[in-house]
Amino acid sequence: MISIFGGSGFIGGNYCKMFPNKVIKIKREERQPKSKDILYFISTIDNYNVFDNLTLDVETNLKILCEVLENCKNKEITFNFISSWFVYGDTSLPAKENAYCNPKGFYSITKRAAEQLLISFCETYEINYRILRLCNVYGNQDQKVSKKKNAIQYMINLLKNNEDVFLYDKGDHLRDIMHVDDVCMAINIILENGKINKIYNVGSGHPTKIYDIMQIAKNYINSKSNFISITAPKFYTIVQPKNFWMNVDELQELGFKQQISLKEGIQSLC
Repeated sequence: MISIFGGSGFIGGNYCKMFPNKVIKIKREERQPKSKDILYFISTIDNYNVFDNLTLDVETNLKILCEVLENCKNKEITFNFISSWFVYGDTSLPAKENAYCNPKGFYSITKRAAEQLLISFCETYEINYRILRLCNVYGNQDQKVSKKKNAIQYMINLLKNNEDVFLYDKGDHLRDIMHVDDVCMAINIILENGKINKIYNVGSGHPTKIYDIMQIAKNYINSKSNFISITAPKFYTIVQPKNFWMNVDELQELGFKQQISLKEGIQSLC
């Protein structure tokens, strides 16, 4: 059994639905694991908290993690930590797990700091860990769709209403995206077969233009929306790279194969 911290969120909730017989959902206010294996999803979700709550990323991504780790000392535990592609920042592409990380933005920096705190803690107390860095994840189940999070679904909703869609820099930005069901399958494979004390990239391994994603959706919906190119805001360029995709050789060596194609996944959002 696996103790799930953060099992009510988009990805964590989907994992619990897919593997209900394997999980023990830990309540939001609890910090004590109830099994030897931990799958930790607790996290903020974007870099924009700097405008409204300067300490939220630190409190959520670091303080709560430390409170949970306090209950893991000297125990036979494997701590599986869900991280993000944002920790890489500007790096050589496709990003490999051993690439230099230079994150920008409070969310990105605290996620990287959380990785390093976890590694240091686990080495100190001789606890096993895995770190899973996820690509852009999309799916119908996301209840917090906005311009800041799951912008693909947000823009598809505009297409459904025949509203104009504004794309940064003609939509030429490249991203590594994968459907939440495939992401959860990848997580499960890593938990079952992945090596301990190791970092794994979870993604498709393929760069895709945002414009191409939206064109698939527009054609499928037969939307009358127009795509309008605008310059990316300065903050956007500060906190994330223009282009990003992952090297997923380590994941594929475990036997993972993506089941939902980009076209099928985008059509499901429509």
